[in-house]
Amino acid sequence: MTLHVDQMRISREDGQIIVHIPMTLKVRGGRKEIILPEGLAPEGSPAAKTATQMPLVIAVARAFRWKALLESGHYGSITELAAAVNLEKSYLGRLLNLTLLAPDIIQAIREGREPSGLSLEKLTKTLPLDWSEQRHVLGFT
Repeated sequence: MTLHVDQMRISREDGQIIVHIPMTLKVRGGRKEIILPEGLAPEGSPAAKTATQMPLVIAVARAFRWKALLESGHYGSITELAAAVNLEKSYLGRLLNLTLLAPDIIQAIREGREPSGLSLEKLTKTLPLDWSEQRHVLGFT
């Protein structure tokens, strides 16, 4: 006997009850997180929410803010901005490159839908400017 509930499957074999729940494991910040298919977790439960990696979201938001400060003339150079925010100039430059990410990649990061294992370290390495290549390199394909 097999019972199907949405994507879940319950069956009985040799006197045992087997429950099959489709899920994926995602590495976030060095931890493994279980991601259930949409609609499988009860509404309002913590499992129903897709967890965002706040360090990634904050880094992208800061990069756009810093870019706006540079473009508006509030700071005359990356060196001046780096001193103001107490960061190394080279690191600030790598963070500013986050503003060059494809819009759908930024949206996926905001919504917690980024590929497993995506980290700030991977995002701040040299990435291609071409958005389709970014998707491929970062695992969005």
